Amino acid sequence: MRSAVVTATALVAAVAPMALGGAQAFAVNAPVPAAAPAEAQDSGFITQPGGRLTVPAGAEGPVTLHFTASLMPDTTGQLKARVTLPITNWPVGGWTDYRTAAQIKSTCSVDGGVAAPCSWKGTSLDEDGPARVVLDLPVKPAAPRISYAVTLDLPDTLAWIGSLDAPVTLTDETGKVVAEGTVGLDVVQGTPDAWRRAALHARDKDGVLWRYEGTGKLNKPFGTRTRVGGGWGAYTAVTPVTTATADGRGDLVARDRSGVLWLYKGTGKPSAPFAPRVRVGGGWNEYTALVGRDGHLVARDRSGVLWLYKKTGDVTRPFAPRVRVGGGWNTYNALTPQDGGALARDTAGVLWKYAPETVTPSTTQPYKARLRVGGGWNTYTAIAGTADLGAYSAPDVVARDASGTLYAYEGIVRGGTVVPGGRTLVGGGWNMYNLIF
Repeated sequence: MRSAVVTATALVAAVAPMALGGAQAFAVNAPVPAAAPAEAQDSGFITQPGGRLTVPAGAEGPVTLHFTASLMPDTTGQLKARVTLPITNWPVGGWTDYRTAAQIKSTCSVDGGVAAPCSWKGTSLDEDGPARVVLDLPVKPAAPRISYAVTLDLPDTLAWIGSLDAPVTLTDETGKVVAEGTVGLDVVQGTPDAWRRAALHARDKDGVLWRYEGTGKLNKPFGTRTRVGGGWGAYTAVTPVTTATADGRGDLVARDRSGVLWLYKGTGKPSAPFAPRVRVGGGWNEYTALVGRDGHLVARDRSGVLWLYKKTGDVTRPFAPRVRVGGGWNTYNALTPQDGGALARDTAGVLWKYAPETVTPSTTQPYKARLRVGGGWNTYTAIAGTADLGAYSAPDVVARDASGTLYAYEGIVRGGTVVPGGRTLVGGGWNMYNLIF
């Protein structure tokens, strides 16, 4: 490089006097001396094959961060590697370095070795400086190159982390930094975790119960159905008492033809979502509608009076003696739970939303005053409230028309209450089911 500069200088010296007016002009335009050569590299460095890594925060599962440390020839001893997440945008709601670290699941391997679980940790309680989230990788003897692989599995609650240039440092046994650099991580919002996504159940004409788990995408809200089991044709009424979700949670009650009510507890296992049934008691044929309410149960009798059964927390006796809510509920020809409250369709086809009221030992009213959703709902032969079918919005509603076409209504907030918003086509063929919940 210096030779090239000297050659260029000689050419300028030869041409300048003629083109620019002799020696005086040449002196004014004399070249800047060449810069001194850069100092030799005195420590190792980090490279990230493939560049920045996109990390979905959600149900997608783990992705793998690869990086390589290149070390100086004289590096010796056992080396410790650390990755730091330099988070500064801590959100409100009690987020700390320790809470964040506890939600990141990782495995670590070095130079192609077997991956083993490794834990992130916070630093605010035992290290100086700002709060950080760090990962200490397995100790490794010095070598010219060391390759690391770290899997990252983040829940959807950590999407706020965003994009980071994460420092990586390798230190020797004396604490001296022998290699350093950064790796690029772009944390993006992924598919909602299973506990946030809805699950819908449908009973066919043979009494087989089927399960549809939400995908988190409103334009295709359900995955392929899975069989829960047969024998569900024995029931004349089924209602969720807690919201069903894709992680296998959600309790329901079912009334058989003799009027006996049964409780099915959610298991938390999507492949077998309900535990064996538990008998609640007889005499439930007096009711024309049953609606779950965050573990409580409301029931309408034949005269149109609504009754509240408060939850007890005891699976062998799940409901306390009933409390009278009030009359006039025969104005509705459809009642279904939604978002802890209820949707009620009157005989004119108008849909109303009853938001939940806080239930206490003295409560007699399970719902707040009703809110009008809109008309035209008589076109539907089935209406069911669900958990969120989209991504991070609100509880939703599905409705089937007379032709068997199913629509999803995304929940929106109106006047502080979640109600059905605009509808999206799900698909046809849903007349194969005589019950949807």
